[in-house]
Amino acid sequence: MSGWADPREQIEFSVLMANGRLAGRTFGSRAEAEAWAQDDEIVVEYNLVCECAV
Repeated sequence: MSGWADPREQIEFSVLMANGRLAGRTFGSRAEAEAWAQDDEIVVEYNLVCECAV
């Protein structure tokens, strides 16, 4: 096993805040992002290769 991971499957989590901006940090899991987010904020996921919402 080479330890290679498909970068298309590497997902980053963040929080879209109520003011329309992304939080200034990322999270290791959706659960961590949801715990950090306020009620009026949305957890978002990004692919690390193209930074596209998934």
